[in-house]
Amino acid sequence: MKNFSRALIWLTVSEIIFNASGYFIHSVVGRLLGPADYGRYGLIVNLTTTVIILIGNGIPTAMSKYLSEIFETHPDRIRGIKRTSVILQTGIMAVVTVLFFLASPFIASLLGDPTLTPLFRLSSLIIPSFAAASFYFSYFTGLHFFRLQAALKTTRSVTRMVFIILLAWYFGVKGAVAGYIVSPLVVFGVAVILDLIWTGKYFPATKKRESQDFPTKKLLDYAWPLTLFMLFYQLITSLDLFLVKALLRNDYWTGLYNAVITVGNIPYYLFYALTIILLPAISNTSSNRDEAETRSLVNKSLRLLALVLFPTVTLLSAYSGPIISLFYGHAYAGATASMSVFAIGNGFLTVFYVLAFAVSGAGLVMIPMYVSGVGLVASAALNYALIPPFGIVGSAIATTIVTFILMTGILIFTDRHFKVHIPLKLWVVSFISSAVLVLLARLLPEGSFSFIVSGAVLFLLHFGILKLFGALENADIDPLLKLLPTKPTK
Repeated sequence: MKNFSRALIWLTVSEIIFNASGYFIHSVVGRLLGPADYGRYGLIVNLTTTVIILIGNGIPTAMSKYLSEIFETHPDRIRGIKRTSVILQTGIMAVVTVLFFLASPFIASLLGDPTLTPLFRLSSLIIPSFAAASFYFSYFTGLHFFRLQAALKTTRSVTRMVFIILLAWYFGVKGAVAGYIVSPLVVFGVAVILDLIWTGKYFPATKKRESQDFPTKKLLDYAWPLTLFMLFYQLITSLDLFLVKALLRNDYWTGLYNAVITVGNIPYYLFYALTIILLPAISNTSSNRDEAETRSLVNKSLRLLALVLFPTVTLLSAYSGPIISLFYGHAYAGATASMSVFAIGNGFLTVFYVLAFAVSGAGLVMIPMYVSGVGLVASAALNYALIPPFGIVGSAIATTIVTFILMTGILIFTDRHFKVHIPLKLWVVSFISSAVLVLLARLLPEGSFSFIVSGAVLFLLHFGILKLFGALENADIDPLLKLLPTKPTK
């Protein structure tokens, strides 16, 4: 994929804007509602998001994979793939929405809080709204309209800030949940208009009513293991929150741990753009049997993870206290210890998630499904054992142990299948650099805002150390250098 680096930058910028808006929302809503109501809000959003995985990613991601394989060579098949996907997605969306609405009282009772029932029923409307918007994100991904996708992502950033904060201000938790319903609907409307204009312009064949039907079975065969993988993954990232609520029966600690999860997910959000590109890109190169390009894509991804993830996770853990206070205020100071541990675990999980998409793009979607399924069982057992004696710190420890196992498993498989791995030198230098950052973080200022300057200095120092020991190559920074203005040649 020739434009891999450029597309990654576009999507990364939109993801940064999107997630910056998300953290702004969580910061404002967390302060507006207070720890207890923020914990209830977190439960509602996390559980609804888990349910959305059943319909928001399976069929759309399968559609994206098959679109990426044919849009250059057989554009006449685009309409057929889209039509089959719409039919399947609509049916599944309707069934899941109704079931979630009816199951709301039962879910609330499992969490030991029947008062959550009305909120769960309201949140059931998030499912069709989010599914409609996410369908078009996957559709544009499959056609490699990455700039268009980035624009839609930015649009959603703005709309959700407006609606969630405004409605939370006036209506509390119910208003915040309602904002999650309205925002994706606006994005869906914009996406439909862009589809009519943009897709028809670049692929005139999509305007024709006659199109070859795409086999429903083929979509489902790819979608169901991918759906299970993403469901297992989502449960791994949120099961600890549900168990904190169920085992501790305390909204205050639930709110603190929701803050930990939200801030600790920063590495995942930074690399989410990479997963958007990897699956269709590797699907394209694999279908063309271009092993060299496939290996190159996976290798670039591994190096990017090693280069950026190490300092990000290290600094999140080292400055967990001031980071939590910056986002949520001093009322959430009790989350600091848990955050220090959870940040490391989420770094492990980010590696697993990115490489799982690389493996899925090569058609080996069963591997991530099985690995994440085992991880889910282990996560449930460890959280159940460690939360009662150690509280939210025990939950963070359980998550970190499980995610380390998941990361190790997917790294071994990636090495065997794609024949690529991170050079030992880069591993060693990154570990040494991380240790240096931790030591220096204790010496530099770490006040409410001064830690930002200290963290930036340490982040740059990390790359200086890598360059000094020859672990940072020119090819690693070429995409960024291309963004800088150049003098015109005479």
